[in-house]
Amino acid sequence: MTPASPPLEGKIALVTGASRGIGAAIALHLAEAGASVVVNYAAHRNGAERIVRSIRENGGQAMAVQADVGKGEDVERLFLASDRAFGGELDVLVNNAGVYYATDLQDVTPAVFDHLFRINVLGVILCCQAAAHRFPQMGGSIINISSLAATKGATGSLVYSATKGAIDALTRTLSQDLAPRNIRVNAINPGLVITEGTRTAGFTTAALEEQWKAKTALGRVATPDDIAPVVLFLASSASRWLTGETIHTTGGVR
Repeated sequence: MTPASPPLEGKIALVTGASRGIGAAIALHLAEAGASVVVNYAAHRNGAERIVRSIRENGGQAMAVQADVGKGEDVERLFLASDRAFGGELDVLVNNAGVYYATDLQDVTPAVFDHLFRINVLGVILCCQAAAHRFPQMGGSIINISSLAATKGATGSLVYSATKGAIDALTRTLSQDLAPRNIRVNAINPGLVITEGTRTAGFTTAALEEQWKAKTALGRVATPDDIAPVVLFLASSASRWLTGETIHTTGGVR
């Protein structure tokens, strides 16, 4: 029996915010599945280069590109760099880049609102805009990383939760707008995931982890390697009949 080809062999994938955490795990999983990967980062150059090095050491193709996805000129530069490296086409876009600030109602300022929405929402729109005409005639897949906060809400995360609600809404709308071009658009909504970012934000105190374990059906807190395989599924032809969906990767939390 002839061995099956990797599910993303010959495909080009671009992952935003891929220098660490969930984005890094996604980039590694896509590369392992055969994709050539553009590893985007905003500030953590060493992390992005480490991911690229790991992919190349395992026989894959990857490149790191610095860009702030909330800035139009940076997004243009990011996609032009991908064009030069991989021939101008794209098969998979993963919008993972995002920022989090703890904000109660009284903490919200125009500057905080603008910053979170610029990165978390406008960044997704700009990347989808740049990617759309690069997909081949057979189409491709866009995966937006949202959050359980979009539907469940989380104390002290007013603006962040609003940005993720917006991601769910634009996922549904873009799935309709891009369907005639065979471009599927889906979202993944994780719960608490142990990453460098959640540690920095103070999400992963011992007490909070125990709280999440208690309300998670599967009895533990997630890691990036729990999320990345779901992205791989949505990037591959195995999910060819899914678009406009939001998958809650929460271990059973609702």
